[in-house]
Amino acid sequence: MEQFQIETAQNISIDQNTAHLGERMLAYLIDTVIIVIYYVLMIWLLLALDVDAGDQWAIFMVAGLPAFLYYLVLETFMDGKTIGKHLMQLRVVKLDGSKPDFSSYFMRWILRIVDISISSGGVAVFTILMRGKGQRVGDIAAGTTIISEKKRVFLKDTLLRELPDDYVPQFSQVTVFTDREMGTIKDLYDKAKRNGDHNVILSLSIRIKKVTQITNTMQPIDFLDVVIKDYSYYTQQL
Repeated sequence: MEQFQIETAQNISIDQNTAHLGERMLAYLIDTVIIVIYYVLMIWLLLALDVDAGDQWAIFMVAGLPAFLYYLVLETFMDGKTIGKHLMQLRVVKLDGSKPDFSSYFMRWILRIVDISISSGGVAVFTILMRGKGQRVGDIAAGTTIISEKKRVFLKDTLLRELPDDYVPQFSQVTVFTDREMGTIKDLYDKAKRNGDHNVILSLSIRIKKVTQITNTMQPIDFLDVVIKDYSYYTQQL
């Protein structure tokens, strides 16, 4: 599963998992089955109603609009999801992690002609495999990708640090960070500490102080350790 980076409101880069090609294909198959079933039921109903042959085509075109607009309508009103994507826990998002607007969904939808219809999906598969952000042609034009929302274990469910019962936090400002942001901070800190990379620790310390407006004279390595412990403390209180 590939990743791309999102810049958060606190100017911290975090990794976001793009959907695996197999997941996207399965979601597509589910949506295709739904569309085919709709068409079959519609044709059956037209035959059952014994509509005049001259009117059947016009009725078929009008009744077929929901299937024709399936992806555009559902992604627009289901927050970037179709039924297939919902079942596979996938979602369309902008590359910065924000919600796409209608023009983005429209661009993805109209370029399905190139990605899937004309090439039988060949262009989409090739582009997704070649691009590092899981994008087909429609995604590239719209500035979107599809992410996986498979359940993750959040930091509140696993202790960042073991804390004594009488632990007293020093920096309440650390609550400005989200679980994911603090996870990134912890990973960078742990890796830099293992590798003896003081520059990373110093840069991380400066960035955190800037975001939280914390002022102290602690050594950067000690400061980061306290920040992580404090966040763990406040998380456990939720």
